[in-house]
Amino acid sequence: MKTKNTNKIALIGTGFVGSSFAFAMLNQGVAHELVMIDLNKEKADGDARDLNHGLAFASPMKIHAGDYSDCHDADIVVITAGANQQPGETRLDLVEKNVKIFKNIVESVMDSGFNGIFLVATNPVDILTYATWKFSGLPKEKVIGSGTILDTARLRYLVGEKFEIDTRNIHAYIMGEHGDTEFPVWSHTTIGASQLSGIVNLEEKTTQDELEDIFVNVRDAAYHIIERKGATYYGIAMGLVRITKAILHNENSILTISALLEGEYGQDDIYIGVPAIINRDGVRNIVELPLNEKEQKQFKHSAETLKAVMKKAL
Repeated sequence: MKTKNTNKIALIGTGFVGSSFAFAMLNQGVAHELVMIDLNKEKADGDARDLNHGLAFASPMKIHAGDYSDCHDADIVVITAGANQQPGETRLDLVEKNVKIFKNIVESVMDSGFNGIFLVATNPVDILTYATWKFSGLPKEKVIGSGTILDTARLRYLVGEKFEIDTRNIHAYIMGEHGDTEFPVWSHTTIGASQLSGIVNLEEKTTQDELEDIFVNVRDAAYHIIERKGATYYGIAMGLVRITKAILHNENSILTISALLEGEYGQDDIYIGVPAIINRDGVRNIVELPLNEKEQKQFKHSAETLKAVMKKAL
């Protein structure tokens, strides 16, 4: 029986992303228990054994392989399972394959009596988070997608490089689909306490070209990494741990995740990447930034792209 003070995570999928998430969880000491679930039970068991052998160098944590029945008392179920993005394939190309996989996963988790928070990372993450919400029947605040948390981290890293400032002092957002129609919110980008518009002239052609180069590198980062090593997993794994920590520690942190919109930003009945306040209850509320005219158009285009794919898949 789970004790009152136990933070338990159930991880479904022990591929590249899942095992990287587990390794980062162990190193950061975020939870007390981690159960690893995979169709390949031998792989999940092997990962659990391997991670346990590092406990002497980390914080106390119970790590073991399990099955869907172990989800019944989990605080968070993290889903990284599904078909991977292949070279030349967009995230939206994965829809049909992964919606079928997710229906089985989510129904199996709910059959265990689970009543915690779902955290979805599998692509296309916005559509699969919406599917998880529909299949689970849970309240919208308890179903979260990783959204544009990694894209936002990539943007902060590249802007930090450009201005030679620590990434952690760059405050910027990528919003919209986690994919080709995402966009940077330059109007709300700050370096330390200074607005980007107060540091550079955003109307200047040279500046616009430089910022566009930064954004294109953010948007296409996954393609570049997949071409070179076959998959992306370290960055998104750390992003998932960041969201997990914000939930378990009741942080009320603002993170760019995939959340359900019900009128915010002029959109309804769609999961999409937006800044949101995250705490022990999941999504406390969505932060509605005043976007400029260009950003509003980009957000609308991104939402319409997702809705068109969702109509076919769900």
